[in-house]
Amino acid sequence: MTSEASPRILVFAGSARRASLNKHLARAATDRLRQQGSNATFVDLRDYPAPLYDGDLEAESGIPDKIRDLKRLFASHDGLVIVSPEYNGFITPLLKNTLDWISRPDGDASGLALFQGKLATVMAASPGGFGGMRSLLLIRQLLANLGVTVLPEQVSVPRATDAFNDQGEIVSDDLDKRLDKACKALVTHLQRLHGKG
Repeated sequence: MTSEASPRILVFAGSARRASLNKHLARAATDRLRQQGSNATFVDLRDYPAPLYDGDLEAESGIPDKIRDLKRLFASHDGLVIVSPEYNGFITPLLKNTLDWISRPDGDASGLALFQGKLATVMAASPGGFGGMRSLLLIRQLLANLGVTVLPEQVSVPRATDAFNDQGEIVSDDLDKRLDKACKALVTHLQRLHGKG
């Protein structure tokens, strides 16, 4: 059961593909976080398009309107769950570009201030055997550079095509337990940090 005092957690995947395995995982995490008493919000980065970051474009046109919308969401949430697909052993261009834009100053407002004091949990799903582990190491590094504290609990899903059904629901008991543990850790830490638990 959630209330206005419940920790607010923003959840998104670094994939625009409609049937993305990582979006399945992000939506499942959102549901789990809500069950555990948080106000969790899933957003689809497909709804927040932005051009490839370019300093000249920024100087000429400023921050894209959709990125400003996303900045407001970042500002209103206490924690993050970021689910990163792995492209050639790296995080996706979409995820990197989105975070690059969000971290840019906007007038007198520092983009980096949006990340300060936030806690995050990172996850990845992959049809291969590594489960996106290489991308998880890199997203941890990127978030730490931005000032986010990333919890040690994480979720890596190898052979993810077998972990979800056609409706994107989890069918793996092992994944179900690991997701529960990671989400519970984030909610508990946020409750302690903000005195909401």
